[in-house]
Amino acid sequence: MSRRDIVPDGYRTEGGLVTLGPEALRLRGELDRIFAGWGARAGADAIGYPPLIPAGDLTALDYWENFPHLALPVAGVREDARKGLVVNAEHPVIGHGALSDAGHVLPSSACYPVYPGLAGTVVEDATLISTVANCFRNETHFDGLRRLMGFTMREVVFLGTREHVLDRGAEFKRFTVEFAAALGLPVEVRAASDPFFDTNGKRSLMLSLFPAKEEVVHGGSVAIASVNFHRNFFGERCGIRTGDGEYAFSGCIGWGLERWLHALIDQFGSVEKALGALDATVRE
Repeated sequence: MSRRDIVPDGYRTEGGLVTLGPEALRLRGELDRIFAGWGARAGADAIGYPPLIPAGDLTALDYWENFPHLALPVAGVREDARKGLVVNAEHPVIGHGALSDAGHVLPSSACYPVYPGLAGTVVEDATLISTVANCFRNETHFDGLRRLMGFTMREVVFLGTREHVLDRGAEFKRFTVEFAAALGLPVEVRAASDPFFDTNGKRSLMLSLFPAKEEVVHGGSVAIASVNFHRNFFGERCGIRTGDGEYAFSGCIGWGLERWLHALIDQFGSVEKALGALDATVRE
């Protein structure tokens, strides 16, 4: 069996899940290495978080108000339901009546564990954290590499003063746009809505004066990266402060690695050609 026979087109998707062949896996790994490298050169600490998030940790982040539709809870099979449990081609699901209460959820973004993990701490005025995670979203529909149930996200989180967070966000956005240009990948930066901020009152006015979320978009519709400015929302909610006693500001940039694969394959026609374009760009 040749390498191509394992995954004939380089990757395949089914039901919102993707299988990557050797070349596509290498392409994703090279992209992550580049994004992680930007964080390392900026002084980010690389941290690996648990693969599950306690459901209660997300309450302080207003997750259950803003994103309950995306959540994929993790539940065990109840002891009294284990005997006689039938899951096969005719009955391909485990009914909710057989499941125990869910105390954890799969992460829908890589940065969510960062803020509860820093709860009650004092951070330096210029703190950066780099992390990568398998993320999961209960979307209404799935669409190839563009919209998956399970995907990989690299993020760099900025914490500290307002100036530091804004400067780092602008810097990493510039890295991303310049990298796309070097690849010959057409993108545009668009302002996007941020559900963490109220639609009324002072925060709404602040949002109209200064966008809290920007997306780097390929093909007019696929956001391959997003830059987020949270102000001191997570600092307040999690009790994260700077050395002067003020609540820390925070922001982040996230790169959806499978969406980058989509953009590169869409631009160059195949996994192999996309990998060649990336290799040529890195060598320059």
